Amino acid sequence: MGQKLKIAGWVSVGVLAGALTTVSLQTVARGAMTPLPLEEIQQLSAVFGIVKTDYVESVDDKKLITDAISGMVSSLDPHSQYFDKKSFKEFREGTSGRFVGVGIEITQEDGLIKIVSPIEGSPADRAGLKTNDLITKIDEAAVKGLSLNDAVKRMRGEPNTKVTLTILRKDESRSFPVTITREEIKTQSVKGKLVEPGYGWIRLSQFQEHTVDDFVRKVEEIYKQDPNLKGLVLDLRNDPGGLLDAAVAISAAFLQQGVTVVSTNGQLPESKATFKANPEFYTRRGQGDPLQRLPAALKKVPMVVLVNEGSASASEIVAGALQDHHRATVMGGQTFGKGSVQTVRPLGPDTGLKLTTARYYTPSGKSIQAKGIVPDVMLDETANGDMYAALRMREADLEKHLSSGQGDEVKDEAREKAREEARKRLEEEAKKPIAERRLPEFGSDKDFQLQQALNQLKGKPVQVSKTATERPAETKEE
Repeated sequence: MGQKLKIAGWVSVGVLAGALTTVSLQTVARGAMTPLPLEEIQQLSAVFGIVKTDYVESVDDKKLITDAISGMVSSLDPHSQYFDKKSFKEFREGTSGRFVGVGIEITQEDGLIKIVSPIEGSPADRAGLKTNDLITKIDEAAVKGLSLNDAVKRMRGEPNTKVTLTILRKDESRSFPVTITREEIKTQSVKGKLVEPGYGWIRLSQFQEHTVDDFVRKVEEIYKQDPNLKGLVLDLRNDPGGLLDAAVAISAAFLQQGVTVVSTNGQLPESKATFKANPEFYTRRGQGDPLQRLPAALKKVPMVVLVNEGSASASEIVAGALQDHHRATVMGGQTFGKGSVQTVRPLGPDTGLKLTTARYYTPSGKSIQAKGIVPDVMLDETANGDMYAALRMREADLEKHLSSGQGDEVKDEAREKAREEARKRLEEEAKKPIAERRLPEFGSDKDFQLQQALNQLKGKPVQVSKTATERPAETKEE
């Protein structure tokens, strides 16, 4: 596995939260062909022929075939996808942390595009787009009926070109257009600082190619400011994931060498793998171990990991590993629950297939899929409570989501009731001035959850959530 190029499932518009992925790119095709079901293939051929001869107007052969492939793959689960020439190029570019777009993390909801969050400092962020905004039109094209991939394509373009997004902001009961100039987005995946003497804060917003190197530099910087660090907060809130090797490396930075970080299991022999906190599981070919520069004290410094419903995939791997090995106290909200592995197989020089091939398991053997990581300490977002958690989408809410595979799924009957109550609270909240509704910036002195994490490290009382409870994994409706 160490020789495979692992790439992240996010593309040019931003981190595609509807396809929150940690994947491995395999450049070799399967050696053995699966026998084809002849009767069904004949039926497909018959439909193709009827469409070609009987449809109201001429249809391109290639479009029919690629649409059939795309439909076949997308029907499996929310994260499997067929890449045409353009989308495959965009997908490959995504891991560098540099791309041309508007800079938003998106998913799909009720046929519309929902903004999970704007990327900090991006054109979308500067234009004032907000989490939970719905995109109803891209230029003159209605979003209803478009696939997530098609919407991404329409929002992409050349640098300095403009795109107009029509936004529906439910909490303000209004719809309005926003014209944004596309530009190259250079995402900074690591932030950090000494929040006060003896206590550091490091935030990972994504797991990219340069995340580990940037993380090491930030740790060195913090330890240079204070060599006697008493505690560290690793902030993974709203981190949608990314590269598997980066997640293993970040985990290994805090764990003893040789312990298990994450394991995978699927049908293929290569899908049954265990990743350990050893350099061979995270170093790239021809490169040394970036973690060698880290101070030895980092392995033992008391730490808290902050997570929430937006923490997914690679960030769940890190949180699960540090929790299972009792290396850190995990605090915040139950994570997204994106615990599946996607393998990208090139189908030719410029097309590919992203397919779910395995599930992730924490070191203790718990499936992350459709369940997520349950914090050791549940925290609300603010001192006044966490009134809208029920409205936030998680893996278990996605259509066709994969089950955990451990037979523990139950239908949460109270879920819709909680959502209705949260909707009513949201309507009341919408009457307040906008400034009062915006959550404080992560890492600021008004960041309630960060303050609780610091209290935990100092042995002071923590304001634990009075309302948040573990959300069970859910079965998908048949």
